[in-house]
Amino acid sequence: EVQLVESGGGLVQPGGSLRLSCAASGFTFGRYDMCWVRQAPGKGPEWVSSIHSGGGTTYYADSVKGRFTITRDNAKNTLYLQMNSLKPEDTAVYYCATGDDYLAGLNTGFPEFWGHGTQVTVSS
Repeated sequence: EVQLVESGGGLVQPGGSLRLSCAASGFTFGRYDMCWVRQAPGKGPEWVSSIHSGGGTTYYADSVKGRFTITRDNAKNTLYLQMNSLKPEDTAVYYCATGDDYLAGLNTGFPEFWGHGTQVTVSS
């Protein structure tokens, strides 16, 4: 059974930083492309970033490019999202996600397996 457990969210002031983690289990993590998706209150899901299985290639939404960094540690079965220069519009629940046929890239849609999410609130 695929399990994805996010952590690291919280309340941060504008301009601050947070590092999200996603602990994966139930599948061979190192063989799967992964992504982060967020959903703000009253809005639909928004793809944020994705990374190839080997970690060598990453992709970012224009809204976070230059501020967020996605990485992974395949030895620890963990996905990360370093978020810097946070803005109020980054406020959302952040999910890590993957799928059997999911390929990291721009505009590749949403995969089928999601975690329960972690809340990020950017406010003064």
